[in-house]
Amino acid sequence: VQLQASGGGLVQAGGSLRLSCAASTRTFSRYSVGWFRQAPGKERIFVAAIHRKGPGIDYADSMKGRFTISRDNAKNTVYLQMNSLRPEDTAVYHCAASASMIRSNLGSQTAYAYWGQGTQVTVSS
Repeated sequence: VQLQASGGGLVQAGGSLRLSCAASTRTFSRYSVGWFRQAPGKERIFVAAIHRKGPGIDYADSMKGRFTISRDNAKNTVYLQMNSLRPEDTAVYHCAASASMIRSNLGSQTAYAYWGQGTQVTVSS
């Protein structure tokens, strides 16, 4: 599975961006997808995930209420709508795909076998 993340850019604090993660596989609906981010000099952390089945969606606490993850299986794409952006949201955002059926695993990077190259998000104050 190849993943292509896009949609990053430079935005002022309080602004919005929508990231996209496009997958190459026709069996995209069989994968859960997560977003992670890595700020300069920091470890990569979990942002949000959407399960392969049903409405299972999870967010990191600091993203709840500001970020929304969704998927369009017909387009083999997962989206991350980011609102009320803050300077501390500045990072490279990566999407990843997992075949895991266990929702509680999706917050861990080890659950994901496939990773995209990342897209830079910069939020100015």
